[in-house]
Amino acid sequence: MQNALRYGFMLGCLLVAVAVSASAQAPQAAQQATGHDGQHDFDWEFGRWRTQVRRLLNPLSGQQEWAEYDGTSVVLPLMDGRANLVELRVEGPAGRIHGTSLRLYNPQTRQWSLNYASLKNGLLTRPQFGGFQGGRGEFYSLEELDGRAVLVRFVISEVGRDSARFEQAFSADGGKTWETNWIAIDTRLPDKAAD
Repeated sequence: MQNALRYGFMLGCLLVAVAVSASAQAPQAAQQATGHDGQHDFDWEFGRWRTQVRRLLNPLSGQQEWAEYDGTSVVLPLMDGRANLVELRVEGPAGRIHGTSLRLYNPQTRQWSLNYASLKNGLLTRPQFGGFQGGRGEFYSLEELDGRAVLVRFVISEVGRDSARFEQAFSADGGKTWETNWIAIDTRLPDKAAD
């Protein structure tokens, strides 16, 4: 049984590597052709945001019970914009979520890694890797859910000057089907200096 789990995990890692590589090759070619390397693709997000979150309580269980949260996220630039730090604070009837995401740009691969930690356990999740193309960001990783390996896809879309959508989905079948389990809609808040 343990060997089967290990094999499944390794197979999942391979699938994530293939998915990340495939999703990164097209954007890299387009970026190289236009001279755009992606290192400032998160600059639009610096500042304070009102965040409305919907979270699926039991992903990949067949249950569709969602919890709603409301709060803020703050995005700070680091290393001349080639890294940034996001602090998320939201609350709702199901409790609160307080976490941080460190995003780092790799100039060799022209990809970003998204590294999340929750106040709940203080541990970093496995990084998600990817980038932006045409105003849409896609990032992939492999995580463990209830003892099984699942692919994770994180999408940033509908990016505007004052709003954006963030969506996470899991796949237990190697990316054939996806179940969304996190949706966040962010709306920019005025600068504190302007208050």
